[in-house]
Amino acid sequence: MNFFPKIFKTILFGIFNCFVLISCKAQKIASTDFVEEFAFTKGIEGPAVDAAGNLYAVNFKEDGTIGIVDSKGNTEIFLRLPGKSIGNGIRFDQTGNMFIADYVGHNVYRVEKGEGTPEVFAHNPEMSQPNDLAIAPNGTIYLSDPNWAENSGRIWRVGKDQKITLLEENMGTTNGIEVSPDGKTLYVNESVQRNVWKYEINADGSLSNKTKFMEFKDFGMDGMRCDAKGNLYITRYDKGTVVIASPEGKIIKEVKLKGKKPSNITFGGRNGKTCFVTMADRGCFESFTALNEGNYYNQVH
Repeated sequence: MNFFPKIFKTILFGIFNCFVLISCKAQKIASTDFVEEFAFTKGIEGPAVDAAGNLYAVNFKEDGTIGIVDSKGNTEIFLRLPGKSIGNGIRFDQTGNMFIADYVGHNVYRVEKGEGTPEVFAHNPEMSQPNDLAIAPNGTIYLSDPNWAENSGRIWRVGKDQKITLLEENMGTTNGIEVSPDGKTLYVNESVQRNVWKYEINADGSLSNKTKFMEFKDFGMDGMRCDAKGNLYITRYDKGTVVIASPEGKIIKEVKLKGKKPSNITFGGRNGKTCFVTMADRGCFESFTALNEGNYYNQVH
């Protein structure tokens, strides 16, 4: 009498396991190449997407340049920075102006929408090397400023008045930096120390209530971006992955990439749900489908 129920249970259990296995495979996020290897130099960094869907990154074919990539992956030079300047982070504000962190000349350049000539928006020779930048919804710029030789770093603020203000010093090697979708939280990571910190952004643009968001036991970190739901996408340099963490600091997913040295990340593509990752060891972009549309993508569209 118990024979058929046992067989029935076994069949159901097998069907359930198959369903779980298929579901897990369906949810797996795969990375693909978006442009050919070494279209950019190994200094590829600062990915950003404009309102028209064009993708940009620094160091196209040679250092000191910015390349533009269309929706089909075709590449060409967009501009050359003046003198010996070399860009790192790139961001667009809500009106379509491009901002570039120049780590050699200690500048933040602005390229006005529809133009192709970079002009110095802010300059401070006291900065070690402005690395990455983030722009709050009100237009305030936040800069990470690592000193790699001393494994230290700082955070700076650039207001609309173009004044640069030091917000914090004596940190670890500050690198990736991002503002939450509501403009109330600033995330900053320390590559060598493997910490991610979060701050409350005050009404005047200053920072307070510093707390540790998360930490890693191995490998480094580089650029970071938020999606529209506030999840933080963190590039794991030398590990070759992108970690997706919830606003509460819990890891949701880790995306494996082809290369090992992801240097930064941005959102674009159809509906802003494609992540484009700059790969320092491959001189190209890899891409994968995001969990949600990008926060900054929503702001510029």
